[in-house]
Order: sequence, then structure tokens, then C-alpha cells
Amino acid sequence: MNATLARPISPDVRIGHVHLRVSDIERSLAFYCGVLGFQLMQRFGAQAAFISAGGYHHHIGLNTWDSQGGHPPAPGTTGLYHVALLYATRSDLADAYWRLQEAKIPLDGAADHGVSEALYLHDPDHNGLELYFDRPKEKWPVGEDGKLAMYTRPLDIPSLLRELKK
Repeated sequence: MNATLARPISPDVRIGHVHLRVSDIERSLAFYCGVLGFQLMQRFGAQAAFISAGGYHHHIGLNTWDSQGGHPPAPGTTGLYHVALLYATRSDLADAYWRLQEAKIPLDGAADHGVSEALYLHDPDHNGLELYFDRPKEKWPVGEDGKLAMYTRPLDIPSLLRELKK
């Protein structure tokens, strides 16, 4: 099928949840709940857990059904690049940065994309994560042609951290 001829998907479609294969449920829960602050909603024994923000049934599923004690995919293989977690406010993103620093979780990068500000890292199983805040649409950069003009610049971390004092 020619993708350019396909009808557009409904603009109301949202990604409801992500389910990740992990090698150790307890280690993953320590990271996602203990560091990032997600809430454990339900467990299925020692093999699966469902976590959320704000009491939703689950935003992230974690399981070891086919991955207990496994290893991350080798470089050069296909798979998920990263999961992007959208924070409601810049202050929430600043809190996430603070949590990561307190837990000594290293960042792979931190960027300002014009439309958003983002932190990049990996979870304990080397699943890529982007933690980000979207700027209001009216503040998105546009070029002379009126089209969206995203960019990648270093994130102003001191400015982000000032959000914690507000």
C-alpha cells in the first residue's frame, strides 16, 4: 500500500500504554516506581507488573514472560528506540531530572527541540526513555515558510532546575 494515499488516522488516537520486556521485575519496579515515581497498579506474581501515573489502569506494563534474566538487544538490531513520557509541566520535568540525579541515573542527553524539552536515558534493561515537556503550540518555532522548524540544542539545565523553586 502506498502510504501517501492512505487516509490520515483520527487526530484523537493516542498511545494508551507501552509493554516492555524486562529481565528483572523488582529492578524495573525500583527504577520506574522508586526513581521516576510511577504507581504500581497490579502485579501478576513475579512475572508482570502494571504501573501508572495518576491512577490510570496502566501506562507501562513490565513483564519477564520471554525475557527473565535476558540481555538487551545487540547493537545493529531492530526494536524499540525509546518510549517518550510526556510530562504535563516544565516543573514536572524538572522534578524528573532531580529524581534521576538523586538516584545517580546517568543521562544520555538533554535537548531543547523548540517544541519540547527532553531528557534522554536508558532504564536498567537498556530500554530507551525520553522524558519531555511540550511547549504550548503557539510557542513552537516556525520558519519563514510558516512550517514547523524544530531543532536540537542543548537543554538549559539551570533554567529547568529553577522550575523546582516555583
